[in-house]
Amino acid sequence: EGQIEGFWTGQYQSINLCNQVIDNIPTITMDEALKSRYIAEAKFIRAYNYFRLVRAFGGVPLRLSLPKTSGDFNIPRASKEEVWLAIEKDLSDAAAALPPAYGPADIGRATRGAALALHAKVAMYQKKWSDVLNYTNQVMGMGYSLFNNYEALFRVPNENSSESIFEIQCKSLPNIPGASNSQYSQVQGVRGQSGGGWGFNVPTQVLANAFETGDPRKDATIIFRGETTPEGDFIQASGDNPMYNQKSYVPFSVPYRQNEGEDQNVRVIRYAEVLLMNAEAANELGNSPQALISLNKVRARARGGNINVLPDVVTVDQALLRKAIYHERQVELAMEFDRFFDVIRQGRGAEVFGSKGFKAGKHELMPIPANEIEKSAGILTQNSRY
Repeated sequence: EGQIEGFWTGQYQSINLCNQVIDNIPTITMDEALKSRYIAEAKFIRAYNYFRLVRAFGGVPLRLSLPKTSGDFNIPRASKEEVWLAIEKDLSDAAAALPPAYGPADIGRATRGAALALHAKVAMYQKKWSDVLNYTNQVMGMGYSLFNNYEALFRVPNENSSESIFEIQCKSLPNIPGASNSQYSQVQGVRGQSGGGWGFNVPTQVLANAFETGDPRKDATIIFRGETTPEGDFIQASGDNPMYNQKSYVPFSVPYRQNEGEDQNVRVIRYAEVLLMNAEAANELGNSPQALISLNKVRARARGGNINVLPDVVTVDQALLRKAIYHERQVELAMEFDRFFDVIRQGRGAEVFGSKGFKAGKHELMPIPANEIEKSAGILTQNSRY
């Protein structure tokens, strides 16, 4: 439960900071345009936090302002529908106020495209396919493009690329308050080698087998023991795990300061996912030609000019095309922390995870942390069958 409780606590800590901005900035005398932007940025982050909470736990306590009385601290769970509604309101407000882009000094801040793309994802989880199509179509007209080299996309020199819609900016600044000093890459790094990491969140053989023959994304996503990386690091053939996450990989030559990979950004939404959401929505609405265009753009980038692999998908059968889009999400977004939630929203939990002990009607949601229930004196209720 420690990790689940840590996840819960982290989201609410961020929500609290967002609420401080949203509640307090309106009273400050300052440039009105900047004031509007700061509030919109906070609403985007708050929406992202609640999106992560609602897909993990279902309905959760909905805190949209700072507590003002003692009774405001201990509130019951809102329904998942109420949480989704609050998320969509925040994202609509954010998209209306945020700029489409920033100058170099503000790279990494939430943009209108980020708000629209996250709104599309939120709509996708609710099967609001017309909204998904609308929001993704808008983002697709905003100048984003797929980065030409899939493997290099995840390396530090290519952060905030043409494909980046929103990524968490990570920077190591020793002894400087507010620096991220992120351990995202360290905990997933190659275990047991100098310059590696802790070896958590490892790929499975099921994932390795999911890639089509010759798909370059397999080698770009998974580090196998005994291989030499594009940066020239030899991964020892012996070790704790047979595979590691190459998307979070940090070359061993990168200077070590606080921890391995502390400067490596976390990609939250990429343009490739916008295309795949567009494809899924179009297919669900019966527009297979549009679905195929968006899906095949992702495959074309992945094949990297090699016409002998990853042929275009051509089926216009809705069920078969849906299956192809599900598969493409699995391999394109592998190791980017969407797979479990994707399978659940697709209604395939028992089919995909049954061999791991998945029980329908229970494991679609995580348990509410017991400490939170105890601190609430029972006002918070537990999810079913836990």
